[in-house]
Amino acid sequence: MTEYVGHLAEVKDLSVDFHTRYGTVHAVRNVSWHLDRGECFAILGESGSGKSVTAAAFMGLIDSPPGYITGGGAFFRGQNLLELSEEERCEINGKKIAMIFQDTLAALNPVYPIGWQVAETFRAHGVSPREAREKALDLLDRVGIPDPRRRVNDYPHQFSGGQRQRIMIAMAIGLKPDLLIADEPTTALDVTVQAQILRLVKELQEETGMGLLLITHDMGVVAEVADRIAVMKDGRIVETGPVRHVFKEPAHPYTRKLIDAVPGLHPFDQKQKDDGAGVEVLISARDVSKHYEIKKGLFRRHTEEVVRAVDSVSFELRRGETLGIVGESGSGKSTLARTLLGLEEPTGGTATYRGQSMFGLSEADQLALRRRIQVVFQDPTASLNPRMTIEEIISEPWVIHPGVVPKDQWHARVVELLEQVGLNEALCRRYPHQFSGGQQQRVAIARALALRPELIICDEAVSALDVSVQAQVIALLKDLKREFGLSYMFIAHDLGVVRDFADRVLVMYRGKIVEQGDTEQIFDRPQHPYTQELIAAVPSPDPDARPIRSRKGRGAARRAATGNQTMNEPTISLI
Repeated sequence: MTEYVGHLAEVKDLSVDFHTRYGTVHAVRNVSWHLDRGECFAILGESGSGKSVTAAAFMGLIDSPPGYITGGGAFFRGQNLLELSEEERCEINGKKIAMIFQDTLAALNPVYPIGWQVAETFRAHGVSPREAREKALDLLDRVGIPDPRRRVNDYPHQFSGGQRQRIMIAMAIGLKPDLLIADEPTTALDVTVQAQILRLVKELQEETGMGLLLITHDMGVVAEVADRIAVMKDGRIVETGPVRHVFKEPAHPYTRKLIDAVPGLHPFDQKQKDDGAGVEVLISARDVSKHYEIKKGLFRRHTEEVVRAVDSVSFELRRGETLGIVGESGSGKSTLARTLLGLEEPTGGTATYRGQSMFGLSEADQLALRRRIQVVFQDPTASLNPRMTIEEIISEPWVIHPGVVPKDQWHARVVELLEQVGLNEALCRRYPHQFSGGQQQRVAIARALALRPELIICDEAVSALDVSVQAQVIALLKDLKREFGLSYMFIAHDLGVVRDFADRVLVMYRGKIVEQGDTEQIFDRPQHPYTQELIAAVPSPDPDARPIRSRKGRGAARRAATGNQTMNEPTISLI
């Protein structure tokens, strides 16, 4: 048989429409691109630009109705995938073409352990159950899941967002596919794990000649790994070419806008320190701890194993200040926030808000506190009610806290909030599933602003947003801070955003604060080896900054963070 010598993957004049009750949405319009073996081709653009729909059409994952491929073709090794039967597609999808999805909670089955789900990839293609389990354990170890033999029987909800993304990546790369489609593969990952995953994918490409179709809004990731790039806007490709040429000499105004919006590139603004000059202490935390006892067996017997998710954390947050909290997935950032919000019972320590205890409150006092403190969670799919329209979701706080906004003004205020986060009135009657991940997160931010709180806890609030909307939302949060004296607790793995937004920064590792200080000092003069490692791992939106950084020094930095010279580190190695 003659070896195929054409493009590994190719899309020709592809068009996809969605028929809705409000009219036809032209999601993809006459899009064409190609990808060769061993090449990384990146599709970049804002939420709703058609990036993910293009990939879904290529994989045969467009739900019909309401979606219809109205023109063009999608080719793999010269074969038009749109003409294959379902049985023929099953022979290709998963084995020859694999996909990493953006929404891990929707992609992972909540009723099966993660080890079973990773092993299913192998079982479906003829591997024995015993061997499939061992291969699954090996994959979980290689994508950085700590202690995989202990956690192999845990369920998706027991992992952080970044850890769930690592599990998805393990499932996708297990069979060494010829083509890997990665839809926002590092959105939920902290910078050090992101660097590991990108390195792993590049190594796998070098070994197998795998092609990589990368769909992302992260300019740093594109600059780090892509060979060629296509920029999409409103369903069309507006610019394409080698990544260095597009980044250095962008021809289209939209491309220039995306590059200018990349966080972390601009000098520190001296006004950052002045604007955070609130004297009054809002939150004072002293030795706050949250420990979880590991229970095992059929009857969930108690053991002596304890996970110290938050371990003797102390800090202060002042009025008008933005406090950034950074660290890897599992470092305790979100658990700390949930404990302060009363969503987790603290194991020890004290925390006060304006001098009053935040722990052990009555139901009435807790409700009053939550009127003053709002939160934007990491996963908008889980935090937005799928049965409610966008207008109902945003106005719901006024039902719980009557008197904030008169009922006859609800609609106008909802429209105002939507416009503040970059959406419009026409979206009021839609439901969350009709939005992209980034658009859903904008709705969640609008809902948090509805009560005009004193403090907003943002738990990865902008991680799902493309760079231009991210810059817009950060600018909005800064404006609200100046106008209303708002304070923010800003939990994020995107260090560029933290650098541009935060007044002070806490660095957490394994439940402890290893360093804290002014933002400029933390980023320009980090003292702790772990902080130095985090900052060094940030991908640069400059193609000339390649190759991906070495792993040298990782173990030393982590041992310094805990004082443990023999700890086992999760590592990424070639499969």
